[in-house]
Amino acid sequence: MREKIEVVETLLEALPYIKKFRDEKIVIKYGGSAQTSENLKQKFAQDIVLLHTVGMKPIVVHGGGKAITELLNDLGVETKFVEGQRVTSKEVMRIAEMVLSGEINKEIVSLLNNQGGDAIGISGKDANFLEAIPKDFENFGYTGTIQNVNPNMVEKMIDEGFVPVIAPIASASTIGHPGFNINADLAASQVAIALKARKIVFLTDTAGVLNQDMKLISTMDIQKTEALKKDGTINGGMVPKVDACIEALRGGVKKAHIIDGRVEHSILLEVLTSSGIGTCIEL
Repeated sequence: MREKIEVVETLLEALPYIKKFRDEKIVIKYGGSAQTSENLKQKFAQDIVLLHTVGMKPIVVHGGGKAITELLNDLGVETKFVEGQRVTSKEVMRIAEMVLSGEINKEIVSLLNNQGGDAIGISGKDANFLEAIPKDFENFGYTGTIQNVNPNMVEKMIDEGFVPVIAPIASASTIGHPGFNINADLAASQVAIALKARKIVFLTDTAGVLNQDMKLISTMDIQKTEALKKDGTINGGMVPKVDACIEALRGGVKKAHIIDGRVEHSILLEVLTSSGIGTCIEL
């Protein structure tokens, strides 16, 4: 009987958050271990479908860097990184689009649909949803910087009750251009701003932002985040994630979360409980 009571208590704890975020858009950047473990894939899909079922409006933006690198290696195509971002040659661009828009995007859509969701997969090229220019063509090739987001198509999908799943490939203004490979963290930030999302959540392979003693920082504001970047506490792969958080917050998103995607049901634990499990950044 006690176990049943605990189940009810858990549901009651979630109720205020379900009411608070009903009809609100939540952008989830999906990547890391959560995207490669079969068990975590299923848990992720369950989380998204549950949020959608109780009236929230989740939007998934996914990465796929590891899968791109693996296929490039299998094909004998050289790949390199500068400042943590992939240098995208024309050949790499073709393979990146194939992996992101074809393989990974459709796998996520299938996972969500198999859990009872109604998901539709697109890339940023569809209806020119994401338009970009070169980040620095000489050094990064077809790695792009988003210049414009056209939200109408995705907003219509959401209004019709679908969960959009977005691959971070952007269109270019030139006819015949192969498009641009976009950093998925920054793509998620721009999508959240354009869609006026309430929250943005980044799944990572760490507990969140850690201090110099390697302990989790549960909450912080932009000023503290910038200070921790400056003194080197925030470094490496965490830098583009906090930069994307700051960009989203300055663009009107209320809260940004960096959470551990290696934890089962981490999204539900962060969104529907009072304590959360990761780092929350706000203005």
